[in-house]
Amino acid sequence: MLNPARTVVELKELRALTGDENGAQRVAFTETWVKARNWFKEKLKELPVEVHQDAAGNLWATLKGKSSKELLIGGHIDSVPNGGWLDGCLNVVAGLEVLRRIAAEGVPPVTIRLVDWCDEEGARFGRSLFGSSAASGALVPDDVRNLTDRQGVKLVDAVAPHGIDLDRALDAQQELKNAAAYLELHIEQGPVLESLDLPMGVVLGTFGVERHTITFKGQAAHSGSTPMTHRRDALGGVSKLHLAIREIAIEHGGVCTVGKVTTEPGIVTAVVGEATMTLDQRHLDAAALEKMYVAAKAASERIAQDEKIEVNWKTLWRIQPFPFHPRLIELCDAAIQETCGTVHRLPSGPLHDAAEVCRAGVPTIMLFVQSLRGISHNKIEDTREEHLELSVAALDRLATKTIAWLSQ
Repeated sequence: MLNPARTVVELKELRALTGDENGAQRVAFTETWVKARNWFKEKLKELPVEVHQDAAGNLWATLKGKSSKELLIGGHIDSVPNGGWLDGCLNVVAGLEVLRRIAAEGVPPVTIRLVDWCDEEGARFGRSLFGSSAASGALVPDDVRNLTDRQGVKLVDAVAPHGIDLDRALDAQQELKNAAAYLELHIEQGPVLESLDLPMGVVLGTFGVERHTITFKGQAAHSGSTPMTHRRDALGGVSKLHLAIREIAIEHGGVCTVGKVTTEPGIVTAVVGEATMTLDQRHLDAAALEKMYVAAKAASERIAQDEKIEVNWKTLWRIQPFPFHPRLIELCDAAIQETCGTVHRLPSGPLHDAAEVCRAGVPTIMLFVQSLRGISHNKIEDTREEHLELSVAALDRLATKTIAWLSQ
């Protein structure tokens, strides 16, 4: 019998084991992460499952079914430094409870697999979705090999003690060869569900992302002796573009963020000669995201002309939107309605391992449970315990419905 209350107890166990007064400390490839995984493996010993780690460090628990067709339930036990007690690990611990319920009922119609993806957060080396991107085939080992942490340790050297040969990481692709559906539960990490006073929501997909650095170049000059009409102030370009891209995001129904601005020479007595900003644009629709990017580029060029300065763009990273599977969206909607009585559909702004599984062509869906204050990646991250229990029940209902769909 499903016991959602047990999930809450186990989440608190994990918090006590791997957290401190500053929050969760389960950064991938650290001793605390290993401690969390060992805790998880001990829980799995109670079940009739085969447990192994793949070439990219992903941890799999497999309950053999009557069919080789596989239903995957996934998440990640790693955290950011000083993180919240639910981000990532809720997925895995709730999935464990669903796996218990299915195993207790005998051999399932399809094979059930629970996966703890390796280094979803990318907190140590700045490269998120390490394990799931290896499974999807999107990881390029040479692109990450020489990434370093704050102590100067290279990624290739950090992963080796944990049984990961970076040059074999893409062998993890074989883990998805029989995958027929993928389910992932996650806290929302945002304010939408709380603002609607709803416990849970169906995730329509993960946003595509355009991420760039934009540099405006003008002329550094003395702040006292340079008339306003003679200035070529590079910061004027950043200031105007910052306001423009907010309007562009609103117009197209997306989101955008300028997270960092640097100036040269960066002193109080000088007009800014060079200013660099970062731009992060996100949208669930690929065409709309492209329009946002084109509009921002055009705005920057108009502003540069008006300010008599130059502008240059450099792409940091981009990823396409990943809409989730229509049939699974309907099944998820029904599961949440049966559990909570009402439901809301929303996109995911943050990326998740689900995006990489979806990229690999596996029918994918996510469920969100409400986050208090919309805060995550912070020790004050929280969700009401009754909502956590509802989320486990909804995930279980979704698993049952998906198994029935796969068995048709």
